[in-house]
Amino acid sequence: MSITKEQVFEQAKQQKLWAGQLTVADPQSEATLDNHTPIDNTLIGQIAAGTAEDVDAAVKAARDGFENGTWRRLAPSERKTIMQRWCALMHEHAEELAALDCVDAGKPITECLNTDIPATIETFEWYAEAADKVFGKVAPTGSAALGLIIQEPIGVVGAVLPWNFPAQMYAWKVAPALMMGNSVIVKPAALTSLSAYRLTELAYEAGVPKEALQLICGTGKTIGAAIGRHMDIDMVSFTGSIEVGRLFLQYSAQSNLKEIVLECGGKSPQVIFDDAVLDDAVINDILSAAFWNMSENCSCGSRLLVHSSQKESLLNKLKEGLKGWKVGSPYDVETAIGPMIEKAHFEKVCHYLETAKAEGATLVAGGKIHTNLGSGWYIEPTIFDNVTPDMTLFKEEVFGPLLAVTSFETDEEAIALANDTEFGLAASFYTQNIKRAYKVGSAIKAGTVSINGFSEGDITTPFGGYKQSGFGGRDNGLEALSQYTQTKTIWLVN
Repeated sequence: MSITKEQVFEQAKQQKLWAGQLTVADPQSEATLDNHTPIDNTLIGQIAAGTAEDVDAAVKAARDGFENGTWRRLAPSERKTIMQRWCALMHEHAEELAALDCVDAGKPITECLNTDIPATIETFEWYAEAADKVFGKVAPTGSAALGLIIQEPIGVVGAVLPWNFPAQMYAWKVAPALMMGNSVIVKPAALTSLSAYRLTELAYEAGVPKEALQLICGTGKTIGAAIGRHMDIDMVSFTGSIEVGRLFLQYSAQSNLKEIVLECGGKSPQVIFDDAVLDDAVINDILSAAFWNMSENCSCGSRLLVHSSQKESLLNKLKEGLKGWKVGSPYDVETAIGPMIEKAHFEKVCHYLETAKAEGATLVAGGKIHTNLGSGWYIEPTIFDNVTPDMTLFKEEVFGPLLAVTSFETDEEAIALANDTEFGLAASFYTQNIKRAYKVGSAIKAGTVSINGFSEGDITTPFGGYKQSGFGGRDNGLEALSQYTQTKTIWLVN
């Protein structure tokens, strides 16, 4: 039976929200961590504080299940049927799942209901449909032999999730990994574990074997490190910070050289050329790229590179457009900007705000901190002009609603500025010139480049980055499947 978002909100007020271990073995500890909502910093419940022993027990169960073939040896069409039942349950519980992400992460309820949860379900539906449509190859060997090239599940997968899109990132990793027949152990972010817990419960209700999908809550220092160092986990897919991504590469080197796939953030440019049409749709796209999800988004278009001839007009239109971006309680359906995820992150973003001023950037919009709202961790969308490439705001990922505006004169300068970053996750640019579109799209070093609009692509297109934004693979699309498989050649001599 599904529950309404209002019931979830009431549970949060009564401190009844819970996320525990969902593993084959009993939890090794009864320790818990308090879970506070960033909306008003009140206690909403607890999550389990897992241990390395919990990881050991889960990995053993996952390995045993994988070798026994409980999930792996099901026909792809059978896995598809189970995943489709799971999707039906997600539809039934969509409002509940949206409310969990709203309370847990401080995300506006409208975004959770209209974007995050529909995208989560779409991801599972798409990979369920792909389950019986992935084919191997036959090598052109001639008559002397038969060469089969097949993809086999890689084995036991660790999925380590970020806090900014809890349900959606669960789907991006779990759906393709499970579809290929792997055993998956999920470690949700300690700050946002609720929707992952509920999704896993629904998976069991749909018929996913427990040994094929387990969830362990707890801290990154304990659970994340134990997954990274484990000798019997075959690969880890991680989304999060560069600092923690580097740790997973170290964990792999220190253990069994497990495969590591990283998605580690960005400092994405938006480029406005002199012939860009600055209509309402474009203004909305620019603002969405910069401020969607409180800018707590890896592909956030946090650097706005503008041809000098367009800058004054654009800034005026952006300031007008910001009037529609209400800062307020995520429970309010009209809210576009909620709180920062936690106090430490709020203070970090505030530091970037003050640093931008101290380094000489010009504040042209926003900048207000709404200490009177809930937790007080609410920062309104903020635009700084005259940001130069040597400034901190140009170089470092803020993960908060601060947009850096830099002007340019030539196409070559725009390309150089766009690529002047250690990241390369996404980019967008605006032009009516088809030759320029091809030239710039080819020259920008980013995993996803959108033209005349902001987009991360969709479920059919791979998502990941260049340089320090990514390593080892891609999420989404059929390309995501390769990171959860081993390629095997079977050579049959006639």
